[in-house]
Amino acid sequence: MEKYRHPDGRRWSGQEIDEATGGVVTRSYVTNLRKGRIDNPGYEKMRAIAKAMGFAPEVWFEDGLGEGRSIGQAEQSRGVAGRLEHVFEVVRNPKTGEPYTNAEVARMTLGDLSEEDVELIRTGAVSDPTVGQVSALAGVFGVEPSYLLDRGEPSLLDEELVQALLDEDVRDITRESSRLPDRERQLVLGIVRQFRDQKAAPSS
Repeated sequence: MEKYRHPDGRRWSGQEIDEATGGVVTRSYVTNLRKGRIDNPGYEKMRAIAKAMGFAPEVWFEDGLGEGRSIGQAEQSRGVAGRLEHVFEVVRNPKTGEPYTNAEVARMTLGDLSEEDVELIRTGAVSDPTVGQVSALAGVFGVEPSYLLDRGEPSLLDEELVQALLDEDVRDITRESSRLPDRERQLVLGIVRQFRDQKAAPSS
């Protein structure tokens, strides 16, 4: 509410959000959300608020609330189910080389999701997964939660990149460097390539 203001510059009221979402998100729901009584809202609620206030749904999962980025994207997409299916295809079980099963993914969420939950989200039977469910799935596959959310047609994941991002240090480096200006990012890239070249160079 601080970042994405009403068109006239005021903070949105609960009643205005109720009206702007056509009652999908009621005034009382907004109140409970703001007071922390609801800590795991459904994705449809988050998407309705995002659309009404003018920001992309995946901003809910991003540090800095997207730095004021507007929705600015077509709403045609494969949705959570389509994106999740693509992740299943790309990120394979390193022990078997085969796609993970729903049961394996459920076990890897450490109780956050059951095998049935994974199946229902994957098939689209549950089109409104909660924040916790999206985050749990993203954590298993080593992708950002925002990837699983609507942002136009998703770009194909690079399998080598996905495997690299399973490493926590790589994710931290990527996240921190993405916040730097272009010039500083190029410097970081140059340093990384120097380390790579030194490692590849034959020892004398």
